[in-house]
Amino acid sequence: MVVFNMADEIFRNNNTVAPVVHNISNIVTANDCANITLACGGSPTMAQHPEEVEEITSVCNAFVINMGNIEEPLVEAMIRAGLKNNAINHPVILDPVGAGAAKKRNEVLFELIDKIKFSVIRGNISEIKFLATKNSSAKGVDADENDKINDKNINEVIAFTKKLSAKTGAVIAISGETDIISDNNKTYIIKNGHSLMSKVTGTGCMLSSVLGVFCAANPKNILEACAVAVAAYGYAGELAYNDIINNNAGTSSFRNYIIDYMSKMTADMFREGAKIEIR
Repeated sequence: MVVFNMADEIFRNNNTVAPVVHNISNIVTANDCANITLACGGSPTMAQHPEEVEEITSVCNAFVINMGNIEEPLVEAMIRAGLKNNAINHPVILDPVGAGAAKKRNEVLFELIDKIKFSVIRGNISEIKFLATKNSSAKGVDADENDKINDKNINEVIAFTKKLSAKTGAVIAISGETDIISDNNKTYIIKNGHSLMSKVTGTGCMLSSVLGVFCAANPKNILEACAVAVAAYGYAGELAYNDIINNNAGTSSFRNYIIDYMSKMTADMFREGAKIEIR
């Protein structure tokens, strides 16, 4: 499989490029997003003042927008930085946190989609479903159980994911028990991770920052970089869970172990643990 063959190059580029990734994150997860960026071989900047973001983001390698907070100054900063990254042809990743949950949040989401060209859009199934259909049954920022990907609906999910990719021009990354990474032609199905990851605030936000590093270091291979990143992150969650069981630890340690394993992740580790199918 091409994604396994490219793993050496992708991880090597992460370390060689050591990309600076600009994150506009939310107040709950900014520290974790910064630390996971460092763990993957990148360097984070979390600048968010509208008057400085264009200057700062221009010397970075990628930009991650996290919609956890949508105060007006932050939205202005997102748009300014997004347009600047488009102008210099750097990857831009969108995490549409809580898409479908509230009218104002939805207005901001579609303003961002309208004004900025995204390289990757990553969210849970309910967030991505809302983006594709403008309908949602999600409660807050969590995916609805009725939207859960399973053997019966996976072909339907892949079909609308490909259509959304064609419409937006972005790689679509759906994270959950089953991950879907797709452009308008090819889809990777990933079954790494552990259910405890949903019990730690910010694991999705952290994944978006991981994607920022992998895409910044591998801008010519966005789809495969995303597939490797998502599988590696999920596998880190599996390894972290083993550690908390062995050490009689809890969810705070689990979060730290995920960061630890991402800091140690190599192409060989990835190939050993990744569970990826292609459609």
